[in-house]
Amino acid sequence: MKKLLVLSMVACMAVSAAACGSKAPEAPAEAPAETTEEPSADAPADETQGEEPAADAASGDKVWVIATDTVFRPFEYTDESGNFVGIDVDILDAIAQDQGFAYDLQSLGFDAAALAVQSGQADGMIAGATINDERKDAGWIFSDGYYNATQTFAVAADSDIAGFEDLAGKNVAVKSGTAGANFAEGLKDQYGFTVTVFEDSPTMYQDVILGNSAACVEDTPIMGDNIKNGGLELKIPEGMESEGAPYGFAIMDSANQELLDMFNAGLANIQADGTYDEIIAKYIGE
Repeated sequence: MKKLLVLSMVACMAVSAAACGSKAPEAPAEAPAETTEEPSADAPADETQGEEPAADAASGDKVWVIATDTVFRPFEYTDESGNFVGIDVDILDAIAQDQGFAYDLQSLGFDAAALAVQSGQADGMIAGATINDERKDAGWIFSDGYYNATQTFAVAADSDIAGFEDLAGKNVAVKSGTAGANFAEGLKDQYGFTVTVFEDSPTMYQDVILGNSAACVEDTPIMGDNIKNGGLELKIPEGMESEGAPYGFAIMDSANQELLDMFNAGLANIQADGTYDEIIAKYIGE
């Protein structure tokens, strides 16, 4: 949830330098897959390691470049074995297998992913991006929603903050460009708190744990996962969440409508056959 696009040379350089991994449906025996590029040594491993894309330069088949975030657990992150995994990663893979298309998944970070799609260096983006009018107005073209999420405030584990009224005169940490940041901005005047913006979630969490901010705001499933599995000394007070909004796969060029149509068709199929529910249960037990 996340950031709307400010193009700059530095951001473009970050996209160009980012490492990537490839994923594709299984190739037929008479046309074995051939890897056309290798991820850089410093890139996080993704779920595609050990498998090769079915398309190559000789065949001329389309390999769709899909950009994603780097750390947005449980939707995309690197596991203990160094594999890039998560709900978004598995959903994309299941849809690609269902629809029979090849893709190259690039783990760039949210801002860089959005810039890559905007600049044409990537065809689409899956990174827990909340579907909203602001992004649509800025040129994002969204798929059907694939997960409905709320945003929530979280406070230090020993905090006595129990509601928005308790934030008066205090500071709230947010992540730049996210739905959580928008949620906090919409409440700060009403409840009399200030907002400090951070570029990543871990730094935002630490600002609260260290006592510099009284609370932070994050998507509820991400916040819950980080507290449970990341050992963060934070807690989520009841009643401090937003109304739900869906995440969507996004393109920013209508020329890539084919990719969006395949995503929607594949999503409907994996929801119908139970694959979607298995993926969600695998990561968050819903």
